[in-house]
Amino acid sequence: MKIDIITIFPELFNNFLNTSIIKRAQDKSLIELNVHNLRDYTKNKHKNVDDTPFGGGEGMLMQVEPFDLALKVHKNNDSHVVLLSPQGQIFDQDKAKDLATKKHLILLCAHYEGVDDRITHFIDEEISIGDFILTGGEIPAMVLSDAVIRLIPDVILEESHKNDSLEDNLLKYPQYTKPREYKGYKVPDILLSGNHQEIQKWREYMRIKNTALKRPDLLKKAKLNEEEKQILKKIEINK
Repeated sequence: MKIDIITIFPELFNNFLNTSIIKRAQDKSLIELNVHNLRDYTKNKHKNVDDTPFGGGEGMLMQVEPFDLALKVHKNNDSHVVLLSPQGQIFDQDKAKDLATKKHLILLCAHYEGVDDRITHFIDEEISIGDFILTGGEIPAMVLSDAVIRLIPDVILEESHKNDSLEDNLLKYPQYTKPREYKGYKVPDILLSGNHQEIQKWREYMRIKNTALKRPDLLKKAKLNEEEKQILKKIEINK
């Protein structure tokens, strides 16, 4: 997969590109991740990419032309163009899985008061990472890239992300490491039993219990099998 990020603050991505899983994925040539400075694609001699909004209003608005010129350079038939925007569809694991099937993502980072609305004619979709206000689209671009890159084959072990929280709209089971007891709080006995079949049953039960207690909204989207539905009934009875 190839990901191109277009931003007016490319320096914000320096650590992101060179740390942990993202760096390893690049080193293995599993992904190509490039960050481009939007100011390189403006015809303005002062490299300005924003101006005052028509009709008045506070702040500055990003112009559509620099984005269009950048897309003419980097877009091809395989490209899927995403504007990171608070007006977009809320990003979730299902959307991450969908984007992970694309050959080429181009992520546009808005800033200031947003982008001239005519940008919608040059993109495939708008995506938001949540209903809160951020300074710009750079952090959302990192969030989206990280979530998608993890799903690309061989970036991490498939078993790892299959058991992650939010996979199949369920949270992960509780996990513990040494010491066995800390300030009176003990590791559940089942995890010390060595009975892997029973441990797996406990983990399946706790995935559903964790979700029911912490994120019951996710259960509305989860596709539970009959055994899982019975587990949920027991949990609800014992509340």
